[in-house]
Amino acid sequence: MPCHEAPTVPPVSWDDLPDGIVVVDADGRVQVFNAAAVKITGVAATTAVGRQLTDVLPLLDERGNDWWECSRVSRNLPRVTGQPERRLTFAGSQCERDLNVTVRYVRVEGQLVQVALSLRDTASRERLERNRADLVSTVAHELRSPLTSVKGFTATLLAKWDRFTEEQKKLMLNTVNTDADRVTRLLAEVLDVSRIDSGRIQMRKQIVDLDLTLRRVVDGKVAAGEATHDRFAVFTDGKLPEMWLDSDKIEQVLHNLVDNALRHGAGTVTIVMRGTPTGAEVTVADEGEGVPEASASRVFAKFWRGATRGNGTGLGLYIARALIEAHGGTIMVGRAPGGGAEFRFVVPAGAPVFA
Repeated sequence: MPCHEAPTVPPVSWDDLPDGIVVVDADGRVQVFNAAAVKITGVAATTAVGRQLTDVLPLLDERGNDWWECSRVSRNLPRVTGQPERRLTFAGSQCERDLNVTVRYVRVEGQLVQVALSLRDTASRERLERNRADLVSTVAHELRSPLTSVKGFTATLLAKWDRFTEEQKKLMLNTVNTDADRVTRLLAEVLDVSRIDSGRIQMRKQIVDLDLTLRRVVDGKVAAGEATHDRFAVFTDGKLPEMWLDSDKIEQVLHNLVDNALRHGAGTVTIVMRGTPTGAEVTVADEGEGVPEASASRVFAKFWRGATRGNGTGLGLYIARALIEAHGGTIMVGRAPGGGAEFRFVVPAGAPVFA
């Protein structure tokens, strides 16, 4: 039998690592200063290597003390392997900035030979924490109204059931049911955002009738009292190919786009479906004020709500883009012929995917 040699794996360079890496010897003289460290600190590698760490990368703790000097005790303890991540201030010559720094000690027979520092910019983590805080704040705000309504009507019915007519009871129970649906949709949005951000979207493709799906979405809006049938104009341009899509996800995209047109647009909501050589194209247009050109790049970001910031969570378009891209499609926004906003997405016909 022929003997196949294992492929040669090229060695990993310090510059291939995404974190800033600084390696110094036991005396604090810089030996490695990788490309990410250069980007984070603005210090050239040629300037850093061979110099003392305190000169190249002066790091201050939360009390303003020199971190390298303060950590001398731990470096001299044979059993200490490093320091967990902590926030230190890089007191550079141009400006000060906070860094998340993790430290590992390299010892040979108990003697310190090297100290490795991993540097991360705090901006991305702070941005993530702000997004989480915004999500919690938005969810709490949006939950308050329907839950207050549910609690109020339920308490009233329990306390004064015999005083209301059947018609009044039915009206209040319908309101409770509608608000419960709002809570369910909000929680579904939060779960969707969690799956999107963690890369856990699962596709379960099947043959989908886009025309039937869209009309189901429109009928649902009418049944919920959000619009009347004469608010919509739905067209199918030509014959659509056989579409293999995730039925629930594509219905959610259509729901989000139609909901956005009803909330933020005006006049007739025109929806057009047409076949393409490789799939289908759908446009959803309204006759409102449209999306300002300066905001077009932000409409698919989290929490974007345009001028009507108090209306909705601002997550619908973010979710719609993620679901379309998960299908291998694209989505964009522009100006409709009637002057309002026009959202257009294209999805490939696809093939069945079994999870």
